[in-house]
Amino acid sequence: MAESGKSKILIIGGTGFIGKFIVEASVKAGHPTFLLVRESTLFDPAKSSIIDKFKNLDINLVPGDLYDHQSLVEAIKQVNVVISTVGIPQLADQDKIISAIKEAGNRFFPSEFGNDMDRSHPVEPAKTIFDIKVKLRRTIEDEGIPYTYVSSNFFASYFLPNLSQLGATTAPRDKVVILGEGNLKAVINKEEDIAAYTIKAVDDPRTLNKNLYIRPPANTLSFNDLVSLWEKKIGKTLERIYVLEEQLLKQIQEFSPPLNVILAICLTVYVKGDHTNFEIEPTFGVEASALYPDVKYTTVDEYLNQFV
Repeated sequence: MAESGKSKILIIGGTGFIGKFIVEASVKAGHPTFLLVRESTLFDPAKSSIIDKFKNLDINLVPGDLYDHQSLVEAIKQVNVVISTVGIPQLADQDKIISAIKEAGNRFFPSEFGNDMDRSHPVEPAKTIFDIKVKLRRTIEDEGIPYTYVSSNFFASYFLPNLSQLGATTAPRDKVVILGEGNLKAVINKEEDIAAYTIKAVDDPRTLNKNLYIRPPANTLSFNDLVSLWEKKIGKTLERIYVLEEQLLKQIQEFSPPLNVILAICLTVYVKGDHTNFEIEPTFGVEASALYPDVKYTTVDEYLNQFV
């Protein structure tokens, strides 16, 4: 622990999409924040702006590599909590983090930040990704490593600017494609709020060895609800085109990566209802907005205003 009484946090994958939000939230909350960085990253022109920003935030840049066990152990020994935000290609390699944590002894937040993998019903190609995360969960538990799994559901910046219209860059103004019947509720959260809730959980014993579900009431709505909200904002009724499960499965088979992966994940949410088709029981999980009412999250309603 730091003198402030707050845990020291190491973030692995902190220059990636959700990682950069986690890094900034950690600093903002007053945690001594450490970022594992490969030497190649420090000299990568594509990463220079984010690295410079982190340096200005007084973040501890720790040289190391996911594939260098000793450097990983040395980095992890400097902190109390490890948060992984690695991307899909490195998900399976998080077993290397587990091996290092076994030596160093830390609480672990593996790279989840989506559905609850134990309560989802994916089809390929998403199933392979989900299975990797499930396998990692079982390894963490079998090794007795203290953990928190963050089930943050959908990222707002992925699914709201185009109203979940695959391949579109703007929200629809005439026709809208709705996956499934449009009645099952999804959860869509702004990335900054996901990061804030994640960091809140770091020193909270109530989230230890639990799923942290980020399921704020105002961000829990069906596809039809989302379209109605958008229609109200633009003052126009859209033609709704429904793509049901059979047709959606066919499209998943026909599309190429990454669209087929995104569509398969959408199927779990909009057709299977996997964000909300279960009650959060205290035996396995807690809900973030109820646990931390002081976090003033951005609602879907508020988020959509920028696109009107």
